[in-house]
Amino acid sequence: MGGVLVHRLGAWVLGLLCVVLVGVLSSCQQPSGGGSAQKLQESPQPTGYGATFLGPDECSSRGKDFREVSCTSERAYARVLARHDGNRTAGPACPGPTDFVLYISETTPALAEGASATPGASATPSPVARGYACMRTLEPPHPGDPGMGGGPRTVVGDCVYNAGKGQVKETACNGSGEKAPEFEVTTSVARRALCPSTTRLYVQLGGAKPVGCARRVF
Repeated sequence: MGGVLVHRLGAWVLGLLCVVLVGVLSSCQQPSGGGSAQKLQESPQPTGYGATFLGPDECSSRGKDFREVSCTSERAYARVLARHDGNRTAGPACPGPTDFVLYISETTPALAEGASATPGASATPSPVARGYACMRTLEPPHPGDPGMGGGPRTVVGDCVYNAGKGQVKETACNGSGEKAPEFEVTTSVARRALCPSTTRLYVQLGGAKPVGCARRVF
């Protein structure tokens, strides 16, 4: 009996030492309040990827079936100047330098290549916030620049032609577009009465100064 009792007591002490040792090792592995686990959580996302699909300063590839890609990728074509949820007709206007607008559906592929995907691989479609992204190409030409004949907005410096039914459309000021320029928007004002005497056409621009004063191009 004495031998059995000593044997059991030794096993109990050995088990207790193991528990203490495991507890010490576990406490060494637990991160403190400012440990590496917290730093990893707070570290920023790589350039071109964030919580919002095609958020500001992120980049997309070219084509109708566009993808969000790293801005350093050779596939990067345009950068997001602004990103808005909902319908563009009811939402904020895109910035003046916008070259084109991407409309984003709820099933737009969220990622094509980058840190979490194999380069060139297709992403699995995932739900994203519907809305639109105001894009500017990474390299010229920039159709949204004044006088270039494109972009989603008419701005000061753009040229237009009479498209009929009281409407005008943009065209390149240098005559390289399909239609020759007829008028050039020279300034924007809060109301028509503030336009200069050389004004021959009023163009709706939007914004704080919604009236564009356009002179005839000779």
